[in-house]
Amino acid sequence: QVQLVESGGGLVQAGGSLRLSCAASGSIFSIISMAWYRQGPGKQRELVADITSSDNTNYTDSVKGRFTISRDNAKNTVSLQMSSLKPEDTAVYFCAARVLSAIPLRESDYWGQGTQVTVSS
Repeated sequence: QVQLVESGGGLVQAGGSLRLSCAASGSIFSIISMAWYRQGPGKQRELVADITSSDNTNYTDSVKGRFTISRDNAKNTVSLQMSSLKPEDTAVYFCAARVLSAIPLRESDYWGQGTQVTVSS
């Protein structure tokens, strides 16, 4: 079993910055990819950004140039640096990971519990 624990959410004014972090622990052989999703009020969950083990990144259009995803493979952590925040970025942000476990050898997807980000205008 794998656990993902997020931290760093909170309340910030428009134009401000926040940094989210997520740490994975448990039965991990390797982490194939990590990602941040978000779900705003009355909206579906959407992919914000993801990053592979070789640091290839992908961002949804609305955050390009404002958010940066990074990971530390040695520590099994992923971070999301968010700048120039807008009220429409308000959402619960979830960390996700595709993990290869050793015993048994298999790939599985795991989710964190979510952290609230609120951007005031």
